Amino acid sequence: MSDEKNKSIVINVKDLSFKSDQHVVDLVRFLAEAIPQIDITRDGNEISVMMPISLSKRALRLRIKKFLHKQGLSKDFRPISLKTVDKEGYTVKEKKMVELAYY
Repeated sequence: MSDEKNKSIVINVKDLSFKSDQHVVDLVRFLAEAIPQIDITRDGNEISVMMPISLSKRALRLRIKKFLHKQGLSKDFRPISLKTVDKEGYTVKEKKMVELAYY
C-alpha cells in the first residue's frame, strides 16, 4: 500500500489492557477480520492502523464499539476521539461510574 492513499490512525488501549491483555489481542484480531483493507501493528498500549483514505474513521469507531458490545464490555468502556499534533485516532477509556446511595 502506498502512503499517498493511506492514513494512519492510532488506538490507545491502555485502560483496556489494565482489565485484561487478552482483550487487546482479541480487538486486534477482530479489527483485522472485520475490515480486511487495513494493516494493524501493536506497540505496547497503542494499536497503529494504516487504512485507505476512502475508509472513514467512523467505520473504525463503529467496529471498536461492536467489539466492546460482543465482549460484554460496552457498559465499562467506550471509544473517545484522540487528536494531538502528531497523531489522531481513538482511545478506549473506562466509563466513569457514579454510584448513588439511597438511604
